[in-house]
Amino acid sequence: MSIEKLNYTLIDLIKYFLKLGTTGFGGPVALVGYMHRDLVEDKKWINDSDFKEGLALSQLAPGPLAAQLGIYIGFVHFGVLGATLSGLAFVLPSFIMVVLLGMAYQAYGGLPWMQAIFYGISAAVIGIIILSSYKLTIKSIGKFEVPSIKNNWLLWVFYITATIHTVVTQKEEMLLFLALGFIYMIVKAPPEWIKRPKTASMFILTTAGFSTIELGKLGDIAWFFTKAGAFVFGSGLAIVPFLHAGVVNEHGWLTENQFVDAVAVAMITPGPVVITVGFIGYLVAGFTGACIAALATFLPCYLFTVIPAPYFKKISQNKSIKAFVDGITAGVIGALMGAVIVIAVRTIVDLPTALIAIGTVLILIYIKKIQEPHIIGIAAVLGITIKMIL
Repeated sequence: MSIEKLNYTLIDLIKYFLKLGTTGFGGPVALVGYMHRDLVEDKKWINDSDFKEGLALSQLAPGPLAAQLGIYIGFVHFGVLGATLSGLAFVLPSFIMVVLLGMAYQAYGGLPWMQAIFYGISAAVIGIIILSSYKLTIKSIGKFEVPSIKNNWLLWVFYITATIHTVVTQKEEMLLFLALGFIYMIVKAPPEWIKRPKTASMFILTTAGFSTIELGKLGDIAWFFTKAGAFVFGSGLAIVPFLHAGVVNEHGWLTENQFVDAVAVAMITPGPVVITVGFIGYLVAGFTGACIAALATFLPCYLFTVIPAPYFKKISQNKSIKAFVDGITAGVIGALMGAVIVIAVRTIVDLPTALIAIGTVLILIYIKKIQEPHIIGIAAVLGITIKMIL
């Protein structure tokens, strides 16, 4: 972690992540691509080996991919301070944007023109999430083909189970995902400590005990978003089913339309998609709620990056850990697909919204030059046109 012979300073890195957080559209994959292009290829601040190690850790540990990679890059040469400041610089611009949008939404959300804008945007968001969940399924579990299903049949069982569970109950159960990861680890790569069942029993009892703690509203926000942040694997969109089950169904903090609008806000702002939690927190409990929601969501991401970073080369070779993560990931992505179904049924209410959603999917597949923010803008115009003019 020596800072000798570096061609950049911590201030340079902070400035870079402030800029990326302000201008970086396109989701986690695009943001990772920007970091590699800028920091590895152009500036040569980070070598390719360190970058790939950070990317592997970001994929293995829970947390939004791009934010974790940014934290790890800060850690490489500047330790915990670098990780902390890089992460804050990356998230801060989009957090400020979503809070300002939250203020505007609360002030004008009841007006016809604002409702018209989100009428179109919400339908487009459904299309974006449908395609994203499909891509995540292919990447993490396998293609919808017989050989793939045969090879990964247990992961497909987990995926389908989580999908059905989410559609039927409209809830997310943390213990279900932990159980899926645990089962897959036992089947694929049982660790040595599995012979000591007291460890697992104590872990499950401890987890169950924490879930019954009574908290005030701000405490509920902190605890809920901490749990949500601990189960985001790979893509910020994976947090959608957790948020939907909690803020709409369990706590009743937002209506269905408000929740879809919150996801839409994440799509039209740069930086990590997970920053939608700032918008949700603002609607629930003002600026304090926004800060608590964002800090609680990103704290697990930060800890899961900084704590294992010095030992990651050894951890990354542990087959049991990989199997545990694979099992959880299958359940999380299945839950995302289930949440998509639940939200789509309530959001696609007529022919125009159905056409906007379908058109969004087709554009993203066949017209590569048009990105999500462009589609959101087009959908907003269509919403105004349909609701206010036609």
